[in-house]
Amino acid sequence: MRPKPSRMLWITAALGACFLAIEWGLRDAPLLWYAALRALVAGGALLALAGVQHRPAPTGGRAWGLITVLGLVNVTVAFAAMFAGVAGLATGTAAVLANAQPLLILLPAWWLYGERLSGRSVAALVVGFAGLLLVAVPGGGGNGATLSLLAAAAVTAGTLLSRRLGGLDVVVATAWHLLIGGAGLVALAASFEGAPVIAWTPRFIVSLAFLALVGTAATTVAWFTEARHSRLDTLTTWMFLTPVFGIAIAAVVLRERPGGWTAVGLATVLVAMWVALRSPPPAPAPVGRGTPTGTALTSSGGALSMDGASRSTR
Repeated sequence: MRPKPSRMLWITAALGACFLAIEWGLRDAPLLWYAALRALVAGGALLALAGVQHRPAPTGGRAWGLITVLGLVNVTVAFAAMFAGVAGLATGTAAVLANAQPLLILLPAWWLYGERLSGRSVAALVVGFAGLLLVAVPGGGGNGATLSLLAAAAVTAGTLLSRRLGGLDVVVATAWHLLIGGAGLVALAASFEGAPVIAWTPRFIVSLAFLALVGTAATTVAWFTEARHSRLDTLTTWMFLTPVFGIAIAAVVLRERPGGWTAVGLATVLVAMWVALRSPPPAPAPVGRGTPTGTALTSSGGALSMDGASRSTR
């Protein structure tokens, strides 16, 4: 199945705005402590929501083991690398490199879940990533670029792992993986940055609230909801829009003016994305080596729309 366009548009717009929120928040807080607060506030909010709605908690060592691994990869590693990438690069460039999922997920999705690709889709994704490189090159490379790509690899691994959490409530699983990943970030922050020194300015509070509640809690639940039934190549193709939104927002708010190559790159990305999303799905493949179809996270069918039927596991 294909992702819902309306849902993917607001997800990518919110994620694109996250890079501005990170840029602003880093003016008032140390890098790792800010990343930790993002995860802990988001996880706490979702866990409170799950408690009010009496959603079922995970049971069994396998479920908790997978949630723990997902938290360490998708939150601890991804958030730390993403925040460090923003600190070392222009905001728009970091947004580009941190969203290389569409290419990184191609081979793992085929290997683990038997998702065959058409030549047209592969070509469109390669051209789209080439467009992203046209955007990123003027921003320079170095450690910031490497860390942003590490964040992309960690988020890709998290998307693949999310399909293994069969039968778990999506809100509860998302909450606990954020809290566990946030605890890992606290340990890193305490080791490398010492005690937190945070200026609780209105700018920081607003940035943290948006980043945690909209850019993390809501988007992660919506993303995991789509990942349970959508082809991963089609789903992650939408992530090409995240840096487009990120660059547009940075240009308006931070006055990071894109150059001519940036405009060419963005046009290339949009055309490639249009081609990839219009490609007819390839012939059905045998079930891959991973979790069979239909055993992904359970949800109510909306990002945060909770009906009574969604509270029981499958």
